[in-house]
Amino acid sequence: MNKKEKALLVDHIVEEIYDAYPDLWTRFGQNGRERTEEDNYHHLDHLYSAYEMNSASFFLEYTDWLYNVLTSRNVGIELIIDNYTRLIRHLREGKWEDPNEAAAFINYLELGLERLEKLSQ
Repeated sequence: MNKKEKALLVDHIVEEIYDAYPDLWTRFGQNGRERTEEDNYHHLDHLYSAYEMNSASFFLEYTDWLYNVLTSRNVGIELIIDNYTRLIRHLREGKWEDPNEAAAFINYLELGLERLEKLSQ
């Protein structure tokens, strides 16, 4: 995914999240929005690394770490699930420079969602 694609994707995701959860402004303010943007860049960086290594387990380890960090900060698992779901939708709907990369990202995100469901039980 090139820089422009990544930036547009992150902008869309963060905007959608803050539209869907307006209480995030109250709880976390501008700093929270910036952290959400950073988180999405981290998601994409880890997806890319997993793709380059052809390693779903790499992304699943990141998902485990993300779950532990965010839930320890009182960010509910539903927001992580929502974020991954939004990424999947945008990756499916978009036209990407490398469609194989996007397909792999979707696969890893779907596996991440399965992991999050297990963690939440």
